[in-house]
Amino acid sequence: MAYKTIDEFIKRLEEEGELIRVKESVSPFLEIAEINDRLVKNNGKAVLFENTGTEFPVLVNMMGSEKRIAAALNAGRLDEVGDRIKSLFDMLSSPKESLLDKLRMLPQLREIASWAPVKVKGKGLCQKEEIKDADLGKLPVLTTWPHDGGPFITLPVVHTISPVSKTPNTGMYRMQIFDKNTTGMHWHIHKDGASQYREYKERGERMPVTVTIGGDPAYIYAATAPLPENIDEYMLAGFLRRKKVRLVKCLTNDLYVPEDVDFVIEGYVDPAEELKVEGPFGDHTGYYSLEDKYPVFHVTKITHRPGAVYSATVVGIPPQEDAWIGLATERIFLNPIKMTMIPEISDMHMPPEGVFHNIVLTSIKTSYPGQAVKVMSALWGAGQMMFNKFLILLNDNIKLTDYKAVLAEISRNTDPVKDVIFHRGPMDVLDHASEKFAYGGKMGINATNPGTNSTDNPVVDSAACRNIDGVLEVNDGLTKEGIAVLIVKVKKSDGKTTRHIARQIVEQKLITGVKFVVFAEEKSCINDLPDIVWRTANNTDPARDCFYIRNENNEEYPVLFFDATRKTAAADGFDRPWPNIVTMDEKTIQLVDNKWDSYGLGEFTESPSVKYRKQLYNGGAVAEE
Repeated sequence: MAYKTIDEFIKRLEEEGELIRVKESVSPFLEIAEINDRLVKNNGKAVLFENTGTEFPVLVNMMGSEKRIAAALNAGRLDEVGDRIKSLFDMLSSPKESLLDKLRMLPQLREIASWAPVKVKGKGLCQKEEIKDADLGKLPVLTTWPHDGGPFITLPVVHTISPVSKTPNTGMYRMQIFDKNTTGMHWHIHKDGASQYREYKERGERMPVTVTIGGDPAYIYAATAPLPENIDEYMLAGFLRRKKVRLVKCLTNDLYVPEDVDFVIEGYVDPAEELKVEGPFGDHTGYYSLEDKYPVFHVTKITHRPGAVYSATVVGIPPQEDAWIGLATERIFLNPIKMTMIPEISDMHMPPEGVFHNIVLTSIKTSYPGQAVKVMSALWGAGQMMFNKFLILLNDNIKLTDYKAVLAEISRNTDPVKDVIFHRGPMDVLDHASEKFAYGGKMGINATNPGTNSTDNPVVDSAACRNIDGVLEVNDGLTKEGIAVLIVKVKKSDGKTTRHIARQIVEQKLITGVKFVVFAEEKSCINDLPDIVWRTANNTDPARDCFYIRNENNEEYPVLFFDATRKTAAADGFDRPWPNIVTMDEKTIQLVDNKWDSYGLGEFTESPSVKYRKQLYNGGAVAEE
């Protein structure tokens, strides 16, 4: 069913036991985010905070489970959406030899036509009421982490239109509130919104922009989807909800928005205006994205539907709600990738610890030499997959969500020298470890060759490893299970770099049959494997930080080392600021502890930040040397 307003989705969640209403007074400043973090990391329910100190309630974690994200997209399970896309592709691409074959297509073609958005006359429900003076301070905008630059709108659907092609675009870009009438517009350089901004700048024209919040969750998802350029996101929304999106004209510009969203924030961006410092922001990487300059969005009008609900999400150390949105993208877009680009792909999975594109596991059917490398090249050239850091190719008999099985397969089937491909290319602007801003290294691991350099019993002299100057701790748990991966916690200093430590390990013959060694930073917990994966994905530039040690004959020892430590100017010559991880402050943790029983959220849940605060570096959003 299509949800006419978000109220209908809230009603469904409540009927299915997936939502809790909190009547206790809560603050949008840190408190809601802290409650959300405790719930989302413990498979908690969606929450509607009814008393926020403003006119409007706040809805969080509405898509924070596989069940809820499927319900949001009008499906019983996510694979249903992918199956619908496959059926559509099969229908359109099958041979049509007879008139009868062509006539059989008419019902499907009518259905496709029914997904197209339609512009309707008059005002929409979303324009029934107006906020005086277009004051953003009337909205319960969340400040989510202590070192954030201010409150941020975190689920905005940003509407723009190309002045050249007249193609509309919707995207999701965080928006920091500067004052009651202006925000930042966090357009990454690779995004369509930024591309259209550059078009307006070249023409010397002011850019109309309208932001919506809420409505059918399909609108929110469609704005995040990695659609090809010039494909209308509301066409995807119509497909997901099986009903066309009805659009109404904005009141102060010529953009169109869904008639039944909760809030409409109209305005403009002036490309001739100086960029303004935005950030920091506790981001989906689990680290702060630091200050940078972005365009300013000027608000000219704010309207809302009667009974509007403010929708928000909180990002930070995974897992968070965005992991489930990423899962939806993974399941929905697998079939189009298979059918239009890479038919040998069997499955694809992005572990939450890889924060979307940093780690991608892909299983394929191989039939000729070099096929895995061909798939790597195709994926690195496909839309947002260009941001991928670690791409791992496996055989199609592996369940990609069974991480121990994946590690065991990599361990069995990979020659760490011959089966690893290094590459360079565009990186996400949020990547703090890349050698340059938005540009860095990538690694492909081909684990599709059964029995390659197989080692059943990797051996580690852990005691001797711990005696190496700079080594703090050794986790040989995986090697004891026959998986050729060793984790070593180190403290770098002058002359005690990870390469120095790696050379001592191999030259002293302290490991046998170990193919991969991960050097974890001193602040990490090396017995927490998901956290080690998360830190490794964030803290490495594969082309710079993944290396071999060579012997006197310039031959690589058959071990690949990963330097997953924090990079500094002193130890690494790294000249970019390094961000801190995202945690809540002690004052807010204590506040929520004290109020927990009054929220009505059930059994007490400890703050995830209690664990992570022990791993903070000195400083605020920027870690101090």
